[in-house]
Amino acid sequence: MGWLKRLFGQEKPKQAQVNPSPAQSTTESIPPERMGLNGEYDQSGLAKRVALAFDEDSSLTDIDTLYVAQTGSTVVLKGKVSSQQILSQMVSVAQKVNGATAVDTNQVTIG
Repeated sequence: MGWLKRLFGQEKPKQAQVNPSPAQSTTESIPPERMGLNGEYDQSGLAKRVALAFDEDSSLTDIDTLYVAQTGSTVVLKGKVSSQQILSQMVSVAQKVNGATAVDTNQVTIG
């Protein structure tokens, strides 16, 4: 099971992108951290796009002990990973997602 399915209960939409363009029908600007998988407004848009980025990175298998959330434009990782190397890779991938200004790993344990 992929990150997007496990964390948000949804399969990857056909046109989903990690860094989509804003939906054309939008009259107001959508903050980057609130942009969904298809450019629509989504309260958890950044977290969903980070989960999609994890799904698309072949070096990151679904780690079922780690969760992705967001507080504003900060990506929050929570749970447990097996090594610092995996956590560093996840932080690197998350930082590349448009709208992410920081990655908080204070709630992650390694072991």
